[in-house]
Amino acid sequence: MQDLLPEGEALRRAVRFVSDALRERPGRPLGPLIDEACRRFDLSPRDCELLADFCRKAHGRPAAERGGGGGSSPGSS
Repeated sequence: MQDLLPEGEALRRAVRFVSDALRERPGRPLGPLIDEACRRFDLSPRDCELLADFCRKAHGRPAAERGGGGGSSPGSS
């Protein structure tokens, strides 16, 4: 079903998913939520990075909080 969505719609749905989940449970870690959204909405690696960057900025979370399988996060500044 995801392949029938207009371009960019899966990313918009992923942003909404993360935002809704954080609204329900504000203390929930951002990294696992982003990973789940990427899998659930079958996002490309580029879209996953865009989602992660957007969510970190929108929710005031540090880049180092990105957890799970990424491994591309820089160390401390």
